[in-house]
Amino acid sequence: MNKYMLVMMMLLVGTTAFANSTTSEGLLGGIGLTGSVIAIVASWSRNNSVLWAILHGFLGWFYVVYFLLSSKKKE
Repeated sequence: MNKYMLVMMMLLVGTTAFANSTTSEGLLGGIGLTGSVIAIVASWSRNNSVLWAILHGFLGWFYVVYFLLSSKKKE
């Protein structure tokens, strides 16, 4: 439950940082930042490795989609 709260807090910070921007660059920057934050949290929850988290942070939304498609359901 704590990791979901962390993800939600990071999403709030990421989107709030660019909410006051009137240009599309600010909006796209917020979307990219949010994808990186989600990728880092997902990578850390799976691998517990700082190096992997940094690499996946650069990949952003690509890793988020991969993480969702490759996650195994717990029985």
